[in-house]
Amino acid sequence: MDCYAVIGNPVSHSKSPLIHKAFSEQTGERLSYEKIEGGLSSFESNVRDFFTKPNNKGLNVTVPFKERAYALCDELTPRAKAAEAVNTLYLNNGDLVGDNTDGRGLVVDLEQNYGVALRDKRILLIGAGGASKGVMLPLLEANPERLVVTNRTLSKAEQLVGRYKGNPDFPEYGDKVFSESFDALDEAFDVVINGTSASLSGELPKISPAIFSDSTYVYDMMYGDQETVFNRWAIRCGAKQTMDGLGMLIEQAAEAFRVWRNIMPDTKEYRSSLR
Repeated sequence: MDCYAVIGNPVSHSKSPLIHKAFSEQTGERLSYEKIEGGLSSFESNVRDFFTKPNNKGLNVTVPFKERAYALCDELTPRAKAAEAVNTLYLNNGDLVGDNTDGRGLVVDLEQNYGVALRDKRILLIGAGGASKGVMLPLLEANPERLVVTNRTLSKAEQLVGRYKGNPDFPEYGDKVFSESFDALDEAFDVVINGTSASLSGELPKISPAIFSDSTYVYDMMYGDQETVFNRWAIRCGAKQTMDGLGMLIEQAAEAFRVWRNIMPDTKEYRSSLR
C-alpha cells in the first residue's frame, strides 16, 4: 500500500489524516496517511528517511517547516518557486519535488465554496510569512484590482511585494500589488485575508478597523472549533461576512491528492462533516 504523511511540529492537532482517509475512500485509491512530528533540528533527515522506504510516496509539510522544505528540494513547481515555500513533496526519478497547494486551496474556497469573486476586488493580505508567500501568486492570478500586503515589519511586506513588482517573470502584476504599513491603512477593502498567527496567539494586529466595511469579506487562514479571534474582531468592526481556513485546508489537501494520485476528489460532501 502506498504511504503518505504530514510532517510538522506540533502535528498532533492535524486533520490531514482524516481528510486523506475520506479522499481515499471516496476515490477508491488504497493508501495510508499518518502524522510525523518533525524534529526542529532534524527535519531534513526526517524527510530523507521517509523517502528511503519504497512505499512512501508523498509528504505534506506544515508549520514551521515549509520554507525549510523549499530549500531541501531538487525540483520546484512554478507555484512553489514563486512562494519560496513548499507544502507538498514527492519523488520524481529519485529527485525530491516540491509543490505548494495552499494558494490554490484558498482561492478555490473563497470563489467556489463561498461565492466570493476576487476579480477586480481590492484585497488586503495581512502578514508576510510563509502562509502569505504561499497564496500571493494564486491571488494575483485571480485578477484583483489591487492586492495590498501589510505586515508589522514593513520591510518584510516590501520584500514580498518586490517579488512581483518589476519582476520580468510577472510583468502583468506590477501595477496590481503594493505594500503598506499598519499605520497607513485607513480605507476599507473588499476582501481582507489574515495570514498571521493572530488567532493562535490571541494578539490582534495593530491595524485600524477602517479596513472593514459592511461589504467586506474577511478570511482567516486559521481555523478552530470556535470562531477565530480575528474574525470576531472583524464582525465587531462591521464586516459583512467572515470565513475561517478549514475550507482552505480541505481544498489544499484535495489539490495535493491530485498531484500525488492524478485524481481530484470531490470536497463538497466532506466540508460539512469535518466541520
